[in-house]
Amino acid sequence: MLHHDERPYSFCPLCGGDLELRSLKTTEPDRLVCARCGFVFYQDPKVAVGTIIRNDSDHVVLVRRAIQPGYGKWVFPGGFVDRGEAVLTAAIREAREEAGLDIEIERLLNVYSYPGLAPVIIVYVATMTGGTLACDDESLEARFFAQGEIPWEELAFRSTHEALREFFRAR
Repeated sequence: MLHHDERPYSFCPLCGGDLELRSLKTTEPDRLVCARCGFVFYQDPKVAVGTIIRNDSDHVVLVRRAIQPGYGKWVFPGGFVDRGEAVLTAAIREAREEAGLDIEIERLLNVYSYPGLAPVIIVYVATMTGGTLACDDESLEARFFAQGEIPWEELAFRSTHEALREFFRAR
């Protein structure tokens, strides 16, 4: 998946004509428009969820990524929401897939988005209710961290930094 607003499409999905960037309104970003039929190809953002999961000792779960972007860096469990999937269902699914944990969502922490980047990241705070900490094929390692042990210089994304800082500030 692309995380930056690159131009991954070259041809119109309706007629196969060339797509080109055009300014349609001065108040909006340039859009991909078919040079042949005029179809406007709106590229919607990707919605992702992340979950800061606490255990009984008030440690949080981080997983070390085994995929790009951010290979080898730490993040809290999360991933893309599938079309038609409820956001909360995606958060619970990703916690199970990436960390092997069952969770109970406590609250919404915040929503993060950045100019020039495709994902909108919805971050929840959750409590571990079951399962066994493990990692899947997208992770190299999964572990619990106390606040003072967070590997700040090894976090994968800006949203990971900002969400963890906001979480710890609110405690």
